[in-house]
Amino acid sequence: MHQAVISLGSNIDKEENLPEAVALLVKSGEVTAVSSVYETIPVGLSEQPTFLNAAVILHTDQTPAQLKRGILSDIERRLKRVRQTDKNAPRTIDLDITWYDDSVHNYIGPDGQPRHIPDPDLLHFAHIAVPLAELLPEGTVHPETGEPIQVLADRLLETTSVNEPRGLWSRPDIDLKPLLTFNLPD
Repeated sequence: MHQAVISLGSNIDKEENLPEAVALLVKSGEVTAVSSVYETIPVGLSEQPTFLNAAVILHTDQTPAQLKRGILSDIERRLKRVRQTDKNAPRTIDLDITWYDDSVHNYIGPDGQPRHIPDPDLLHFAHIAVPLAELLPEGTVHPETGEPIQVLADRLLETTSVNEPRGLWSRPDIDLKPLLTFNLPD
């Protein structure tokens, strides 16, 4: 089995779509952990609602390409994800493979575009790095940079820019952890 970390983001009906996406992931495979939920300022296209972001650990026998084309794309379709020309446009849900077995992978996504794991955005955005750092064991390092994931997350939390806000804040009122009980046998 492979260990994948899936990053989730939503800013359309986000209080419903983010938990629904986690519930669908739990029903689709072995989800063993879920991060806290964070609210974040939009990147790029700033005139839109804030996002809710989280991450889950999913154990799978699928390759990254199979996982993205199958389970993740199916959940995005079920939650009525509409892809826009602007990759920063509002969305009901966005599911990306951020991490896969502590190693480097390249694959072609369902849109025909090349994808890279670890997700390159991990190095630039706190809304991806912070939930990932929460889930991975202490001392885990980025397989390409050698930087500890927690150090990376802390650095991104401290970094702010007028053009690309990276701030995020915790949303303890939204707890996704009870959704993991769907995985428990009756």
